[in-house]
Amino acid sequence: MIDLSTYRNIGIFAHVDAGKTTTTERILKLTGKIHKTGEVHDGEATTDFMEQEQERGITIQSAATSCEWDKHRLNIIDTPGHVDFTIEVYRSLKVLDGGIGVFCGSGGVEPQSETNWRYANDSKVARIIFVNKLDRIGADFLRVVKQIKEVLGANPVVMTLPVGIEDEFIGVVDLLTQKAWIWKSAEDPEDYEIQEVPEDMLDLVAEWREKLIETAVEQDDDLLEQYLEGNEPSVDDLKRCIRKGTIALDFFPTYGGAAFKNKGIQNILNAVVDFLPDPTEVTPQPEIDLEGNQTGGVAIVDPDGPLRALAFKIMDDRFGALTFTRIYSGTLKKGDNVLNTFTGKTERIGRIVEMHADARIELSSAQAGDIIALLGMKNTRTGHTLADVDNPATLEPMVFPAPVISVAIHPKDKAGTEKMGVALNKMVQEDPSFHVATDEDSGETLLKGMGELHLDIKVDILKRTHGVEVDMGKPQVAYRETITKLIEDVYTHKKQSGGSGQYGKIEYTIEPAETNEGYVFESKVTGGSVPREYWSAIEKAFKVCMVEGTLAGYPLLDVKFTLLDGAFHAVDSSALAFEIATKAAYRQSVPKAAPQLLEPIMRVDVYTPEDNVGDVIGDLNRRRGMIKSQEAGPTGVRVKADAPLADMFGYIGHLRTLTSGRGQFSMEFSHYAPCPQNVADEVIREAQERKAAK
Repeated sequence: MIDLSTYRNIGIFAHVDAGKTTTTERILKLTGKIHKTGEVHDGEATTDFMEQEQERGITIQSAATSCEWDKHRLNIIDTPGHVDFTIEVYRSLKVLDGGIGVFCGSGGVEPQSETNWRYANDSKVARIIFVNKLDRIGADFLRVVKQIKEVLGANPVVMTLPVGIEDEFIGVVDLLTQKAWIWKSAEDPEDYEIQEVPEDMLDLVAEWREKLIETAVEQDDDLLEQYLEGNEPSVDDLKRCIRKGTIALDFFPTYGGAAFKNKGIQNILNAVVDFLPDPTEVTPQPEIDLEGNQTGGVAIVDPDGPLRALAFKIMDDRFGALTFTRIYSGTLKKGDNVLNTFTGKTERIGRIVEMHADARIELSSAQAGDIIALLGMKNTRTGHTLADVDNPATLEPMVFPAPVISVAIHPKDKAGTEKMGVALNKMVQEDPSFHVATDEDSGETLLKGMGELHLDIKVDILKRTHGVEVDMGKPQVAYRETITKLIEDVYTHKKQSGGSGQYGKIEYTIEPAETNEGYVFESKVTGGSVPREYWSAIEKAFKVCMVEGTLAGYPLLDVKFTLLDGAFHAVDSSALAFEIATKAAYRQSVPKAAPQLLEPIMRVDVYTPEDNVGDVIGDLNRRRGMIKSQEAGPTGVRVKADAPLADMFGYIGHLRTLTSGRGQFSMEFSHYAPCPQNVADEVIREAQERKAAK
């Protein structure tokens, strides 16, 4: 039986270009998993194995790998930093026990760092912080620590201080042991010496060590009392307290280094082993029933328990579909039959493999705490639970954001049509934030995603991986509709054609619901004028209608439907009759309720050199952007704004022109807001033209 206390399931996450993948490479080299370090900028990083990743120098999909350090097994997932692929971060964090948040020593807390940190908070993942790139110009370790505190509202506990900064960065001082780790060469991570603290740093080390001890001893009343009496705790006692506080998310041990120059990685690996939880130390996953309500049961991490495993990622490669799975409880063997609680069907485990990026190692079995990939799973999708056939239970599934942008595509030749359908089906299974639909008016295939880059990459994968050349249309915005006033109305459906007829009468109000409340149904019928068995038909019929609004055909949001009264016929009434009455009532009343078009508003975070701030803000204003804040940093200014997606297409090109190529930005969906009348009129006109053309 494997000792679970030696397991660490960790993820590495950060803003794009903060050095996650480089950090992963150095960890793999140090732990002996790889013998030659691959560089991101050369397109040779182990975990960036997609062609698109190697060309663009970014991580697109999360990659799993395993290694060993100090007799501990580390299952590592390297995640993307770009905002269009945050779904990969979200679903990886969902199945991890701990994480390493990487921040750039000069850039500090960048836009995507905030999003990823928020996801990690939601998933209650214990983290250590690595401030990377301390050899960069403008790097300032303590400034980044301050930013983490102010911007993220986190409590970083400084564990190491840098020796030298920028091009003079040579190592770090470990505050626990009060020893300096000095690296002699940038090429060899193991060419270092442990020395005494440099003379000019003694005061600074004493100051930050005191802060470290004060934070740590708060985890143990006895130690706190002894410390207040003047007795300093031992290093082992401090480590125990830091571990306890880290797992409880009270604070985050914070380290500095330069992954590219091989400095500071050992300290990170030691921290993963010392402070991040093993699978038995995290809150067990709650079990839910088929309606999504918690049953009170939990998946206790126990190899001898009933099987509870969560499929968190599907990846198609040359050998077939790989189902990445985290086992929370029980043991899984090759050839086992397991129950997919979502589909209600059993599936046979074909093969179990341990992943190392795109290479694999065959396993005969896996147990609670393992992150593995399964081959041969035909009906399992992201978020599905695999459970014991005789003792089933469902784990809390994942919730994915709805796409905000779509683009029409069609194959360049007829031969590509069938291939495109098969390829898109595989791609949808791999990425739950990527949707495919058919435009009923034009018959075109619509790809829906989280941003322009997201859809660009999908079209690129279609072309290269699946050999389907397509033409792309103009990106389309996912508008929504709502109503703005209360309407009280009545509708009677009556049909007589010999024999039993159809009859259903409803009196009702429709009114705006609270923002983000979705669809609310309420019945105030008393006395049986509309029998209770027909209420659900009325509720469902109105909900079905909301898929298509009356203004431009976009889905309706945030509406409350209240059934007040009605009438029925003992012979002619049926659920179908009330369903037809409700659908007709929708068409009759929604146009009277002052419908309004809503557009997606994006949270935009722009980084610009100081000289170009005025131009950037002026450009955002022209795009109907609402400036929220400006923050000056050592190397530029961050401008935060809310801007409508419709006016942000192609923004990166404009930003690069304005800033001579030095500007960066990230953008994620924030909320829906009413469209200005001139924009709404144009969108409605286009929708009517499409309908007329049909």
